[in-house]
Amino acid sequence: MRRREVLAGAAGLAVLGGGAAAVNGWNPLESGDAVDPVELETIDAPGSEAGTAAIPERGRVTFVELFATWCTVCEGMMPTLAEVHEGVDDVQFVSVTSEPVGNTITRDDVANWWRDHGGNWPVALDSDLELTEALDASGVPYAFVIDESNVVTWSGRGEKSADEIASAIADARGE
Repeated sequence: MRRREVLAGAAGLAVLGGGAAAVNGWNPLESGDAVDPVELETIDAPGSEAGTAAIPERGRVTFVELFATWCTVCEGMMPTLAEVHEGVDDVQFVSVTSEPVGNTITRDDVANWWRDHGGNWPVALDSDLELTEALDASGVPYAFVIDESNVVTWSGRGEKSADEIASAIADARGE
């Protein structure tokens, strides 16, 4: 009988702890810890030059959208992202794909998709999933706003409005 009571008590504590985390809004992405910059390859596409970029860029607000060329929601987000991009200055604005470039998709495929869907800002490859893991991201599209200290101040998965994204960027800039 004693063992059953101990197990029931442990299960109750686990539920209570999970409930407390949910009530307090605990989120590992909003822990206050800085995200270490990751050097990613950027590709030659409209608004993007072949090379590398440190993401997030310390000392500057960063908006990063994780996407995939096969994702219809990502495709639908492109006009929204273009609208936000046109309305912000001095923000590192970048879209990143972690697709297996070189295996099932090429850099040219990504650049053509980018061109076909109106991309006009830097686009990068997260081939080793370093940024994806640093942000603890799962799925696409997944967007993040990171402040000048490289702390995530906002994240959103799935479809987002231009106002929601612009507001999150303004908040990170202290506006």
